[in-house]
Amino acid sequence: MNMTTERNLRRTELPSGLIVLTERMDHLRSVAMGVWIKSGSRCEPAETNGISHFVEHMLFKGTRSRSAQHIAREMDSIGGNLDAFTGKETICFNVKSLSDHVPIALDVLTDLVLNPTFAPPDIERERGVILEEIKIDEDNPDVLVQELFTQSFWKGHPLGWPILGTTETVAKLGQKQLFDYHNDRFHGGNIVFSAAGNLDHDHFLEAVAEKFSSLAGGATLSEEPAPEPSARIILRNKKSLEQVQICLGVPAPPITDEDRYAALILNTVLGGGMSSRLFQTIREERGMAYSIFSDLSPYRDTGTLCVYAGTSAGKALEVVDLILAEFRNLKQTPLTQEELTRAKDQLKGNLLLGLESSSARMANLARSEMYFHQFFTVDEIISRVDEVDAAQVQAMAQRLFQPGQIAVTLLGRLNGVKLNRDRLVC
Repeated sequence: MNMTTERNLRRTELPSGLIVLTERMDHLRSVAMGVWIKSGSRCEPAETNGISHFVEHMLFKGTRSRSAQHIAREMDSIGGNLDAFTGKETICFNVKSLSDHVPIALDVLTDLVLNPTFAPPDIERERGVILEEIKIDEDNPDVLVQELFTQSFWKGHPLGWPILGTTETVAKLGQKQLFDYHNDRFHGGNIVFSAAGNLDHDHFLEAVAEKFSSLAGGATLSEEPAPEPSARIILRNKKSLEQVQICLGVPAPPITDEDRYAALILNTVLGGGMSSRLFQTIREERGMAYSIFSDLSPYRDTGTLCVYAGTSAGKALEVVDLILAEFRNLKQTPLTQEELTRAKDQLKGNLLLGLESSSARMANLARSEMYFHQFFTVDEIISRVDEVDAAQVQAMAQRLFQPGQIAVTLLGRLNGVKLNRDRLVC
């Protein structure tokens, strides 16, 4: 591993296969730590879609020695922050506390990850909570349009399924399935433990090794094949909405792609902020949308670049035309030096600001381990951004913006809006 003066990183693999990573940040008074499971919703069979997220919720409901209330009180008594999230490819349980309180925070975190009870009354209550969470997403047009887009883009592949599951699948999940899932996924070869802040690696490692001494070994789960994208046009009428939500996207490079920095710059220029082309054209010059941006979602073996916009039904097709016009410009004309430099500076600023806190460093460490099996210094990242030239950004635009690969979802009161393939030219 490249040890650098600039990031004080250490990595140790325990006999069970559990990897422990630390970044020492002496100027802080806190420590952020996270248990990262190397599988998320894309590793689920169709009939148990949503189980990763259900398990994530259930681990907070009590262990063999602590009730849910006990966990909450213990964290509050040290002013700690305990949280979790489920993604397509990971589940993360994390805690941040003052460095003086690390023993308690570590004890609570490891207890809830390793010793769940999955008590039937808790399962029933939490099922109700998650069904409400699903309704929140259905009521939120920004989230719903993304969900509809993703489901049709990765049709028939777990990557396209909702992280929360569906009303039908969540209704059927029971105690045995939760225990089976926990046994299958929560073992040494499938977990990364990362921490950043005011800590000493060797001392911390000893505490972690002791807490995880009961952890079974095992290999990382085998990976299913990459999904085939499908470029569909989905028009979903929803009369209750005042706006039409647009999600227009194309396949994009996976997280470890050699050309990922060109893709990041392309996304920044297209729709990554207030000076981006889409924001300037569609919001500032024409006043056709309040919200318009583009976003890269890279995964292990694939990714998407999506443009999101909200506008009125009468302007929806014109907004689609303007997005395609920007695709065409980026394919045909190289960026000016000024625009390239501005995008690089914006990207470097975002990347560096994103490494300011112990929580961000902790997450960065875990992701670097899981996806790259190595760590990057800030200087390495900056030089990779600086190396990108206008020709590479243009080549990336030509690779991504192909009419046959463009998928679009429109959601809202469509009032007879028609969109066909002929319109999607760039």
